[in-house]
Amino acid sequence: MRHNFILLLLATAASSFGAESPHVFPAGQLPADSRLADLRTLNSYFPFQSVKDVWQWEKRQTEIKRRILISQGLWPEPTKTNLRAVIHGRIDYSDYIVERVYFESIPGHYVTGSLYRPKGKQGPFPGILCPHGHWRNARFYDSGDTAVKQLIASGAERFVSAAHNHLQARCVQLARMGCVAFFYDMTGYCDSIQIRHRGKNSDQLDTSENWGFFSVQAELRLQNMMGLQTWNSVRSVDFLLELPDVDPERIGVTGASGGGTQSMIIAAIDDRIAAAMPCVMVSTSMQGGCTCENAPLMRIDQGNIDIAAATAPRPLGLTAADDWTIELETKGYPDLLSLYEMLDRRDAVTAVFHTHFPHNYNHVNRTVMYGFFNRHFGLGFEEPVLESDFELMSKEQLTVWNEAHPAPSGNSIGDAHEIAILNMATQDGQQQVSSCIPRVPSDMNGFRDVVGRAWETILGRRVDQLGDVRFTETRRTALGRYMMTPGRLDLTDTAEQIPALVLQAADGIQKGVVVWITARGKSGLLQDNKVIPAVAKLLDDGYTVISADLFGQGEFLQNGDRPDEQQMWHQMDASKPWHRYSGYTYGYNHPMFVKRTHDILTLVSYATKIADAQSVHLVGLDRTAGPLVLSARSQAGDSVSATVADLEGFQFDQITRHNDPMFVPGSVKYLDVVGLLSLCAPWHVSVAGLADPSVAEQVFAAAEASEKLQIVDRAELNLLLRKL
Repeated sequence: MRHNFILLLLATAASSFGAESPHVFPAGQLPADSRLADLRTLNSYFPFQSVKDVWQWEKRQTEIKRRILISQGLWPEPTKTNLRAVIHGRIDYSDYIVERVYFESIPGHYVTGSLYRPKGKQGPFPGILCPHGHWRNARFYDSGDTAVKQLIASGAERFVSAAHNHLQARCVQLARMGCVAFFYDMTGYCDSIQIRHRGKNSDQLDTSENWGFFSVQAELRLQNMMGLQTWNSVRSVDFLLELPDVDPERIGVTGASGGGTQSMIIAAIDDRIAAAMPCVMVSTSMQGGCTCENAPLMRIDQGNIDIAAATAPRPLGLTAADDWTIELETKGYPDLLSLYEMLDRRDAVTAVFHTHFPHNYNHVNRTVMYGFFNRHFGLGFEEPVLESDFELMSKEQLTVWNEAHPAPSGNSIGDAHEIAILNMATQDGQQQVSSCIPRVPSDMNGFRDVVGRAWETILGRRVDQLGDVRFTETRRTALGRYMMTPGRLDLTDTAEQIPALVLQAADGIQKGVVVWITARGKSGLLQDNKVIPAVAKLLDDGYTVISADLFGQGEFLQNGDRPDEQQMWHQMDASKPWHRYSGYTYGYNHPMFVKRTHDILTLVSYATKIADAQSVHLVGLDRTAGPLVLSARSQAGDSVSATVADLEGFQFDQITRHNDPMFVPGSVKYLDVVGLLSLCAPWHVSVAGLADPSVAEQVFAAAEASEKLQIVDRAELNLLLRKL
């Protein structure tokens, strides 16, 4: 049956142009589809997704962690190389020590910072990561004399030194309490001079051979600045664990603002973090405005409250201020409290709401943090733990670069360095993913866990996850010997509505259902007010054929809409290159390709309803529909019997625009379109227009389904088409 169906398609398929299908909606009316609303942005509302029980939470927690790792380019984990850590320039104070540190998170790329150690105490000590936010010059920061007076007068600070640099104050006090604190630079800050913090996004950094961050090629591989900073945090944990005086069971992290972002991310993805206190960052409101806080895919179906929750049941501390966290006490924190109570760890969550202070990590909030680590790391201090004054350190005392330890230069900085580390990341990523390609049946689970889970996260929906799908016809029209029924197809759970078209033979005989996808939507089934020959033969053979305008096609468009462009959201006024970073769009919204995949799955779900236990087949015969059909097939389980796709040579790595309707972050990393085809194993798929099917052939063989994959030579397909 499947073989005959495929031969029928190949013998009768034809392209058609210029036809208009009957409209489902009156002229000028758009579908009542939630996706036509404004794009979600970093300023949208992000409530916690509640769970019913511990089992459901553990499943949800795994999904949150996986989405973060994938978005950061850390799925699977990159190769960890020798840190080659250098510690030098020791400065002794009465009760603590400060040393200068640099190490290689990636070969040739340095993490720089200051290491604060207890003096006169016996280890092993807790290790605390201290990432900073966007305070100017960070380790070298000085708020200025005027600000110092205001901070002390308002009660925000007690001592002049801390008012000048609260970041140093935090590390000094932690060392005095018996902790090893590592204060490391964000990319482009202080001694981290190899790459600027916000890129310039020049054309020379976006070619098919060489590219930098923010480029199309980088984002097709999920290479982004946030991922680099997250990897620096992972390697910073490694660095602390290499120190003989650090207790591996007591690793903590705390930071505020952008440092709060780094804190909640590393705590969510790295179980070696035993306690975390991300300050003035976690909320249901603004999610982080910098490119270092945003990555494609990261906040789709989740926000910072969910990400912070992924720390559970480990201790979590939060603070709020007169900023985007001002409503934390009533929005977000109650959900976290309920979660910890469900996990029987009510005592592990701490939060304070000093919202009379502006955005800060001041003494009032630092005192809460000292108590947090004092309790959870068993430091033995009576609370409140109060700071005492300290000697403010200068840039000259702190900088890691000097004559004996020269700063990177030449090709180790700027564009050349950026291109080089992304080239290394590309090669390592290819090696990691390629190593997952199965050779024998026992390898299939590993392939599905890495490549399969990645695409499942990117695509964000499987057919078995769909809720109620309903078709409402608008009218029935005889079209020769066929019956044409346009109508709307509603996926009620997500408020999605697509204009659909059902074609049947007038005699009502049914052999099965074919879901036929075209680049022009449902109008692609008609030409000159007639059904195209390929579809007509299917109808004559007893099949029902259904199609639809996918998102961004046909009746989804209004005058002036560009079907060849995705809508993008830009930060601020879009005047600077970093404002136009695509992570501000794709970090919160599915790409059009993914939305269209969802629509096809909705069609498949409806097709199974009307097939009445007969076969459902999936067809797409152009460079838009072909990849979409494979995408949907990969998430359709056993709902689809046979799939036929002509890719016409399409590959994701050919894309050159972020707003291309076929652009999908991460698609190239996870084996491009052949990766989608491979995930269709062990089901029946026939494909034309694929440059190199070897990976798919290997996967289908490992799945013991070689006979289910049919690769049709393009010349052969053309010959068959000419025989119409």
